[in-house]
Amino acid sequence: MSNSPQPDTVCSIRSTTDPKDGTAACLIEWGPVQALAKPPTVLATARDLAAAAAFAETDTALISVLRGELQLDDSTLGFMMRDIRSRRPMPPAPSVLRVHAVAGAHTGLPYVHISRGSMKGSLSPDAAREMAVQWIEAAVAAQIDVRLRYVLGEWDHLTPADIDRLFSMLQGAQR
Repeated sequence: MSNSPQPDTVCSIRSTTDPKDGTAACLIEWGPVQALAKPPTVLATARDLAAAAAFAETDTALISVLRGELQLDDSTLGFMMRDIRSRRPMPPAPSVLRVHAVAGAHTGLPYVHISRGSMKGSLSPDAAREMAVQWIEAAVAAQIDVRLRYVLGEWDHLTPADIDRLFSMLQGAQR
């Protein structure tokens, strides 16, 4: 992982359905890693991304004040930051990604580190927030898509193949 944000290493997400039961799902693709996630887990991941962005920015500002105004040495500063971070509440729901707020020790910049399996990336707080919005959109779209597929399936003029083609065209128009 490098010391600078790498937005091109971020995973992609899109709405889909679970092939096992036809329920709403999101497909996450990141290099060789693929995963299917339910919308509540995707929404929890979006929450974690946004929270990590805010924590990273807050930690960076706090470190700056503690170093500059209070003249704290790195050892004391490290102890304080570990204690502060340990008191933060743990996310209540599982997440698709491991998400960590980072205050760059050498750069003084905030980052959000993400990982899943062998894949790792580093985002700026703004890029993490943009990613959170994309994940929210995919989760909502997945839930709407399942309902729309159901309604279209009740209409006797469309076959399941017609509905699949319609959704393929809609997904193509998104890009």
